[in-house]
Amino acid sequence: MSSDRHVRPSAGAGGHVRIEPRILYFGTPVALLSTLNGDGTPNLAPVSSVWALGMTVVLGLGATGQTALNLRERPELVVNLPSEDLWERVERLAPLTGRSPVPGGKPPGCRFEADKFGAAGLTELGSDLVGPPRVGECPLQLEARVRGVRADGSGAHVVVEAEVVRVHAAQDVVVPGTDHVDPGRWRPLVYSFRHYFGLGGELGWSHRSETPAGR
Repeated sequence: MSSDRHVRPSAGAGGHVRIEPRILYFGTPVALLSTLNGDGTPNLAPVSSVWALGMTVVLGLGATGQTALNLRERPELVVNLPSEDLWERVERLAPLTGRSPVPGGKPPGCRFEADKFGAAGLTELGSDLVGPPRVGECPLQLEARVRGVRADGSGAHVVVEAEVVRVHAAQDVVVPGTDHVDPGRWRPLVYSFRHYFGLGGELGWSHRSETPAGR
């Protein structure tokens, strides 16, 4: 039997095969980033590459978008975290850009929109410590100041590190009398391989949880 055949390997003991996905959005929260344009008007952009460590948030953005430009020149933002019921309004923002003309690298069908809040049917709320507005409909809103913006290895994206300086939370997702977000009430919008999901039922909690069931 010839030893140079190009055969896709069969599943191993774990039932796995090698794949080459174009993206690795394997289930991360959606955020709406509000920033300020050079003329003082707000820009609003959805992102799905965001994670937090303590009071630091790290964001992945397209390098040519208006949000990346704004954060380099005006290093303040609000990270607005929508609940699962807002997915359609988030999707309204997906084909829009705050840059005119539309920069190269944007997907086909992308178009300029100056009023992102209006296009998505979302409400501007003033922030306490930063210039960009908050999104009134989002249950969690994180005012933040940028500490660094750098290019990723590909050059197609930038990585933004920001310090959260104030957190706003809707009353109905807060454990009464505490500063804790109630994980049983908080229903984040999750982006998984370009599809929107909510959370299923609770499976359990970490040993470090301060809000376990029954407490």
